[in-house]
Amino acid sequence: MALLDQYSVMADVLMEHNELVPVLNRFGIRLGVGDKTILELCDEHTLNPDFILTILNVYLDENYLPEASLALFDAQSIADYFQCTVESYIHELIPNIGKHLNAFIAISGSENEELQILNNIFQKFKEKMTEHLQNQTLFDDDFPYELLHDLKNILIRHLSKEFNQNLIYAIIFSVHSFEKDLAIHNRLREKVLRPKLNELDSTGIRHLHHAISGDHAQQQPDRHVHQLTNREEEILRLIVKGYLNKEIAEKLHISHNTVLTHRKNIISKTGIKTVSGLTFYAIRKGLISM
Repeated sequence: MALLDQYSVMADVLMEHNELVPVLNRFGIRLGVGDKTILELCDEHTLNPDFILTILNVYLDENYLPEASLALFDAQSIADYFQCTVESYIHELIPNIGKHLNAFIAISGSENEELQILNNIFQKFKEKMTEHLQNQTLFDDDFPYELLHDLKNILIRHLSKEFNQNLIYAIIFSVHSFEKDLAIHNRLREKVLRPKLNELDSTGIRHLHHAISGDHAQQQPDRHVHQLTNREEEILRLIVKGYLNKEIAEKLHISHNTVLTHRKNIISKTGIKTVSGLTFYAIRKGLISM
C-alpha cells in the first residue's frame, strides 16, 4: 500500500482505515478533522509529524521499515505514546468489551450459568490484563492472552445457539479489535521502540521504564472440534475440580506423562487453555454441575 505523507488528508485516511481513530485519540486528535492534512493537524496539536507518520505507517503496513525516520524524533515521544496506549487499553478498549458483554448478559438472562461463567472469564482477563499493564517492567513481558482467547473461542464454538447472534458478534468484534491493536502494538515495539532503545544509555532507558510492551502470542487456527474420549472427560472433571497433574495421575493410577498427553489432547480438541474456560466447557457439556 502507498505510505501516508504529511500532505495526506486525515479524513480520507480515516474513511478507509477506521481502526486509526483510537490511535489518533492517543495523540489528542479527535474526530471532526475537516479537510486538514496530517501536517496541519500536527501543527494544530503541537505534534512531531515525522513521529505521527511513523506510527501510522507502521500501524497500516506490516512491511514498512521506519529506519530512516527514527532519527527525526526522540525516545520520550515513544514513551508518551506507549503510556497513552496503556491508558487507552485500561479505560477504553477493555471496558468496551465489558460493555458489550454486560448488555448481552442482561438481555439474555443474568441467571444463566453459561453466561455467569463467561462473565467470570472476562473479569479474570480484565483483572490480569489491568494488573499487567499497570506493573510493566521493561518491554519484555507477555500479555495474558489465554483468557481473552478462551472468551472468543467459547463465543464462537461452544455457546448455546439460542442466544442473540448480533449481540454475540458485537462482543467478538470488540475482542477482535483489541487483539488487532495488541498485535500492531507489538509491531511498533519491534520496529520503533527497540531500535530507539538501542541508541540509549542506561539513563535514557530508565525514562522509558513505564512504557507498555508485550509479545503478541500467535494464536493457532481453530481446529475441528473432536469428541473427548471417556478418559479425557474423566481427566477434565478432575482438572476443573482443581486437581494437579500429579494428583490426577495418582488418583487414576496412570503416569504423569499420560496425564500431560491427555491434557494436551483436551486443549487441542476444545481450543480452550484455561481452567476457567474448561470449566465453562465441562458445564456446557453436562460433565459437571455448578
